[in-house]
Amino acid sequence: MLATVMQVLDTTIANVALPSMQTDLGASPDTINWVLTSYIVAAAIATPLTGWVADQIGRKRLFLVSIIGFVLASVLCGLSWNLGAMVAFRLMQGLFGAAIVPLSQTFMLDINPPERQGQAMAMWGAGIMVGPIIGPTLGGWLTENFDWRWVFFINLPVGIIALLGSAAYLPERAPRPRHFDLFGFAFLALGIGALQMMLDRGAELDWFSSTEVWVELGLALTGLWVASTHFLTAERPFIDPRLFADRNFSLGLVMIFVVGMVLMASMALLPPLLSRIYGFPVLTVGMIMAPRGMGTMLVMLLVGRLLRFVDARALIAAGLLLTGWSMHMMSGFSPLMGAEPVIRTGVIQGMGMGLVFVPLSSIAFATMEPTLRADGTALFSLMRNIGSSIGISILGYLLTRNTAVNHVELVSPLTAVNPDLQRMADGLGGLTTAQAAGVIDSLVTRQAMMIAYNDDFVVMMWMCLAVVPLIFLLRRPRARR
Repeated sequence: MLATVMQVLDTTIANVALPSMQTDLGASPDTINWVLTSYIVAAAIATPLTGWVADQIGRKRLFLVSIIGFVLASVLCGLSWNLGAMVAFRLMQGLFGAAIVPLSQTFMLDINPPERQGQAMAMWGAGIMVGPIIGPTLGGWLTENFDWRWVFFINLPVGIIALLGSAAYLPERAPRPRHFDLFGFAFLALGIGALQMMLDRGAELDWFSSTEVWVELGLALTGLWVASTHFLTAERPFIDPRLFADRNFSLGLVMIFVVGMVLMASMALLPPLLSRIYGFPVLTVGMIMAPRGMGTMLVMLLVGRLLRFVDARALIAAGLLLTGWSMHMMSGFSPLMGAEPVIRTGVIQGMGMGLVFVPLSSIAFATMEPTLRADGTALFSLMRNIGSSIGISILGYLLTRNTAVNHVELVSPLTAVNPDLQRMADGLGGLTTAQAAGVIDSLVTRQAMMIAYNDDFVVMMWMCLAVVPLIFLLRRPRARR
């Protein structure tokens, strides 16, 4: 769990430290984003390798090597002297960190009997879900009170404890060497890497008005198409087709993809909303969002016990409906309200996600052969991460586009002969006409952005409701002694 929390924290903890890094590393506003992109792309490409490498050298050995490499890369990131060094060390951090989350889930399933796997997934899921929520808060506090380098140095004591505990107590499974499908992996890595690059760079490059985005889209489609065809026709493919013969696992991949879209997209949207529209500082934003993580953690620990008595499919349905309800309430946010509605809806959303994540993680692997778990957990993590990237990109694009459209619609009636505009200008006494127009325009922009945020919340509500019918296709695993 320590290794898992350490890894998932690093997906968001560095975000708020980027302005400080930019100054110290001599980077531009465009190039500093490579600190985030390099980590995401490296982790995405390396994640599918987890099962194969674990079979070659053993799960425990790979886990220990991953922790050592991740901690070493974290220290080197903290010691970086320029942007090139930082990007290289972040690539190293992503490569080593890719195996930590899927292997930790595999160990949780291996060391617990079937009747306790729900509780194990609850504890594991608490770290997965809460880590990204507290990451920006912890990163902002470390940057403000110490230095941005401590965002990476914080991994050293956590990693040492995780390494010692894992070395002492985790079980080892004998290596099971198997053929490496270089062709299949190469095209899968090409497709995933190009897709992640397109999703990360698209907003900066104005999406399909950029040649780079078109090239990355072409490479992503080519890589994923060739890899998929190869996996279905090769004798010994990189990804075992037996994984997809398991109905629960295949449906679980689709559902965790949507969960990733909603969870991380809402996490990406809320901090800018609270800072731009309500003017809250970074630490206050973290405090407002913290109850969301507490709601998730409490429900997860409860759900772990409920799974022994309640059908997992019913819990998933309740979680999706609860999350959709929270999004419906969030679509009514107003610039004039305080922080209380954000906290209340955040707790409800956190509870809903907790109800979904644990039963879904349990039922997706309930009927899978133990020998396939390492590959299965790697694909499960990969689909969650890809869903997160796609969700953030789509909803970020919709936010930008709808803000511009709403601004035009709200400004169009504000002509010089509009009496309401004249009264607004008169109310801003002491300002010149140009100054009054600037103040009014900022108010219109704020309203246009709020409407765009509300539209995004409606889209996420429908995402949650759209996957509810898939629950009826899931098979309830047979009760075992």
